[in-house]
Amino acid sequence: MNVLVYLVPLALLLGLGGLFAFLWSLKSGQYDDLDGAAVRVLSDDDLPDNARPASTAAPERHRS
Repeated sequence: MNVLVYLVPLALLLGLGGLFAFLWSLKSGQYDDLDGAAVRVLSDDDLPDNARPASTAAPERHRS
């Protein structure tokens, strides 16, 4: 039972910390644009084959 003296205040502090973090995220606008990232993935264009960087091309083999 003595352990409850430590666990109850600890649980209350953790709960208040979580509430504070949630309210801060609301105030800072973390939940303003929920669909933006999902749409941004669809509108991202891939590079055509001739515009790819040289580092992704297959290495040439030299004959000796």
